[in-house]
Amino acid sequence: MADVPLYVVSEYSSAERRITPSWTIWQLKTKMESITGIPPSCQRVFLKTSTNQNIPIEAQDEEAVYLQNFPLSPYAELHIVDTRPASVKPNFSSTAGVDKFVLPVDEYAKKTDSVLAWKKDQKLGRFDPNAPSHEQAKIAANAQEIEARGIVVGKRCRVGGNDTRRGEIKYVGEVKEIPGSVGAWVGVELDEPVGKNDGSIGGTRYWGEGSEVKRGVFVRPERVEVGDWPVMDDLEDMEEI
Repeated sequence: MADVPLYVVSEYSSAERRITPSWTIWQLKTKMESITGIPPSCQRVFLKTSTNQNIPIEAQDEEAVYLQNFPLSPYAELHIVDTRPASVKPNFSSTAGVDKFVLPVDEYAKKTDSVLAWKKDQKLGRFDPNAPSHEQAKIAANAQEIEARGIVVGKRCRVGGNDTRRGEIKYVGEVKEIPGSVGAWVGVELDEPVGKNDGSIGGTRYWGEGSEVKRGVFVRPERVEVGDWPVMDDLEDMEEI
């Protein structure tokens, strides 16, 4: 009998292979090990027919039974199942134990055929002498936000769109005590004692004389809404009860 093309399918791989009907079941399993990575003794083989039947390719004596005894048809699927417990199955998708080649940064910088070399040659990104630095761009955007919102010391505002957090702008500028900060912050003294500080931060005072009552907050300009926000009067609310 001529060889029959079949699709060999396992949980690790799939491939088209020509199967010789004169092979024994054990010969088939031996040859499938190089394709699936499953040892012959741990394989269960099924032939999936065009009618979606799963016919087991097995026998008591697998070295004496030939594949021609099974209904092999061109391009049917030969499913190879790994019967090993999950704890001993190999994880072919894991790269944890694979040695990785890492090119040192200084060696990569010396290469003339790399993306980095092309960027240097084209003066793109950080290699463009006329482009502002990332930090300068942040500072410029921050300043534009302050100007567009009309943020000026002495003006009334509310913070974060919360109508109960009204107050007065007391400071506009850098706050070096806030880690990683770039650009100006807005210091607001709230009408109610719901702030996080008293106008000072990290030992540096930005406004006021200090108080145990915390009315101050430092926020980014985009959280400040300038407007004619009057001081909220709790007594006025009481009159309406």
